[in-house]
Amino acid sequence: MNLLLRLLALATVLLGSGCASLSSAERERAAGIAAQARSQQVDCTRPDRCAQDSPLRALGGQAFTESTPETPRHYATILDEGETSLVARINLIRSATRSIDLQTYIFDKDDSARLVLEELQAAARRGVKVRVLIDQLSAISDLQILGALASSHQNVQLRVYNPTFGKAKLNYFDYAGSVLCCFRRFNQRMHNKLLVIDDALGVVGGRNYQDDYYDWDSEYNFRDRDVVVAGPEVRAMAVNFDAFWHAPRSVPAERLNDVGRTLLTQGAPAMPPLDYRHPERVDQVSDEASDPDYVRRTFVDTALPVASVRYVADLPRKHRRERASQPANGQHVTEPQLDALIASAQSEVLLQTPYLVLSKPARKLFKELRVREQAPRVVVSTNSLAATDNPIVYALSYKYKRRNLRELGFNIYEFKPFPLNAPVDYRNLLPAPLGVPPSGERRSSLLGGSAAGSNARSSGSRGYSDRPVPAADADAETDADSRPQPQPTPGPAARRRTDGSVVERRVLRAETRPSFLGTKAVNKPLPVTRSGARMGLHAKSLVVDRRVGVIGTHNFDPRSENYNTEGAVVIDDPAFAEALAQSILRDIEPDNSWTVAPRTKPPVLSGLNYSVGKASEALPVLDFWPWRYATDYEFQPGPECPAPLPRQHADFHRCYTAVGDFPEVNVGPKWLLVRMLTAFGAGLVPIL
Repeated sequence: MNLLLRLLALATVLLGSGCASLSSAERERAAGIAAQARSQQVDCTRPDRCAQDSPLRALGGQAFTESTPETPRHYATILDEGETSLVARINLIRSATRSIDLQTYIFDKDDSARLVLEELQAAARRGVKVRVLIDQLSAISDLQILGALASSHQNVQLRVYNPTFGKAKLNYFDYAGSVLCCFRRFNQRMHNKLLVIDDALGVVGGRNYQDDYYDWDSEYNFRDRDVVVAGPEVRAMAVNFDAFWHAPRSVPAERLNDVGRTLLTQGAPAMPPLDYRHPERVDQVSDEASDPDYVRRTFVDTALPVASVRYVADLPRKHRRERASQPANGQHVTEPQLDALIASAQSEVLLQTPYLVLSKPARKLFKELRVREQAPRVVVSTNSLAATDNPIVYALSYKYKRRNLRELGFNIYEFKPFPLNAPVDYRNLLPAPLGVPPSGERRSSLLGGSAAGSNARSSGSRGYSDRPVPAADADAETDADSRPQPQPTPGPAARRRTDGSVVERRVLRAETRPSFLGTKAVNKPLPVTRSGARMGLHAKSLVVDRRVGVIGTHNFDPRSENYNTEGAVVIDDPAFAEALAQSILRDIEPDNSWTVAPRTKPPVLSGLNYSVGKASEALPVLDFWPWRYATDYEFQPGPECPAPLPRQHADFHRCYTAVGDFPEVNVGPKWLLVRMLTAFGAGLVPIL
């Protein structure tokens, strides 16, 4: 950066936030206020810290008992449903006897987040050591909550990773200054999500701490996935957490400029009073987390015994600039190991990612697979434009559909905004559809019918696979036309948008963070043609040869490779890999996803159309050609089409109907919008 830009950046920072910086003496005083205010009272004197008896926590002890140094034993439970994954977290926190380490990218202050905070503080009062590490860009920006947590109890510690200008809450000038003075550092985020209980059980996956990860948002929820691991490898998770906890970029909350100033001016603030928007949901999760029979049925009976488990995660040094003479080994940990796993594929790669934007090394990797004499089949589950929370990133995957299909051989399935058979309790999203049990009951199996499907009619069929996919429960077979249409009931503070969805609150979602020139989200889900709470894919998973399964935080995109630190659990076990594969295959069923396939060739000038489209795709910015190589298709079952087909099948176009490039998106001239986003985003591939 030249001198003029550095001076401009400095002036911007001084203008916007320089006056908020604390001196070293002030920072020490603020830390002292927080330390003095912390309660030292411990409510329990028992050795187990009065932990709640939990069959899930006991599974961790069982794994260690059955393990030897030569043959470690682990148990793994896949968490597919959002609310259920929240129950697991609450149960584990209540069962902790020594320590709780929580690491995450996003921590909101909504119902689910406040519930977790309350449970963490309760655990601290029992005598459990609690450490919480959150990334600054997506951290709690409420200074009262941060100050209250920093000064609440001697057993609670809160740190914020990579705080821009030493602050928790950024303003316009902070964002502008970060672009000019320290753009790369501002982009280097801690994307890891990890919960470790007593170094014996760990939760890893895509979920953050926000209502839309637990099916509790009235407008938009994420289809995500976690895994609970019990056994010795959890110690590796704890070691990785410690590396981040002690990293120079991890700053105690009370030492941040704005939190410290709050402590200096107001003293230690009280935690804002609890005001749950939906207390009945909170009560249900709390009750289920305390029910040993429910916990055993849901998390223990479904756990798979697995032997080979590895926690693969980047370290904070990924964010350091090393001298050119020093080797890069050890900086990038997650990406090389996942790449090596994909390269080892012999028959099949199942990849699930919300953002299908490939880096050059990733393209090279899949091209090498493609040219093999026996190339493995590559199936990709990703978002449609109607389902994604990040339209700019989707526009880039749209730009390269031809390359992904033709050159890399991908079989791509795009997730629908209103899936009929997603792993979700639909009562959380919509008024109870037909066949839902009374509110006092909760199914142990997932509901198969939605009141708002993205199909004109339900096929009752399953996604294409070389192997049989288990049928869903009977309710999944109900014809969609018989299901009631969604009519969400807005609460007192809700606002109805023009697309029919109900917005209870403005929220910054997932990877859709603020722009670099403002504090509000500018890249957010687009309006859709139906009403009701929709879903978008956020799960990051991989299955190779039905032998190895991976669940983690890596999006398999340039941002995960170059900027974010990531983590994943790699389990080499056929039973686990098959269970994970079936979960992904469920997401690509016709009820849940559209199939991406080449269009039928036009009767004339098909070669010219293809050549011009390919040339347009290669342009660095503007992609002007409107007639695309591929589009989305909907399966049409019938006597001659009893089951879904792969796009390469000779009868594909007889059994599938084209539904357009952007089905269910409710935005004017849709193709023009996406081309504008493509033009804008093409230069942002490395940071998206």
